[in-house]
Amino acid sequence: MSDMQKQAGVIRHLWTALRLAVVFTVIAGLIYPLVITGLGQLLFPAQANGSLIVQNGQVVGSALIGQAFTSPRFFQGRPSATGYAANASSASNLGPTNPTLISDVAAALQGVLAANPGLSVARVPVDLVESSDSGVDPDISIQAALVQVPRVAAQNGLSQAIVLALVKSQERGRFLGLFGAPHVNVLELNLKLEALVGGGGGQG
Repeated sequence: MSDMQKQAGVIRHLWTALRLAVVFTVIAGLIYPLVITGLGQLLFPAQANGSLIVQNGQVVGSALIGQAFTSPRFFQGRPSATGYAANASSASNLGPTNPTLISDVAAALQGVLAANPGLSVARVPVDLVESSDSGVDPDISIQAALVQVPRVAAQNGLSQAIVLALVKSQERGRFLGLFGAPHVNVLELNLKLEALVGGGGGQG
């Protein structure tokens, strides 16, 4: 085989490789994302757009991203290693014997006990004193909501029975009936609470 034939073969292979690169770039970089985006908007529009929660025509948050509620009028979520900063979502990465983690959990525990008079240490759910892996967990366990019922009821001038019924109405079961545990979304629960008391007060 002559040198010219070898060069022609190399050029032919390079040209084939270039065409394949262009084809797969168009398929994987343009057509596939457009198809998936279109299917998402068609079949799951709420989820595709961030599961946004709208109240009175305004976006007040996302069902997927937790917010910090500090007012005693509201149900409070888990501690957050990131201060619920969605752009810095992460865990604390502190091991179980790390003194900082132990100190943070102890401080969170004292905060929960101080905010909920009459609550004993044994009844404090773990998700009220330990941060989540994401740092922006929007949910708490049913037990974590129930231990806050007396405080929320008193702060809003409601009976505990009414607030308890509110929590139960917002309960979500296990995913596919198998995974996770029953829980409530803190933002959605607080929005229902605010609507119940006539919109008085605000998020803190």
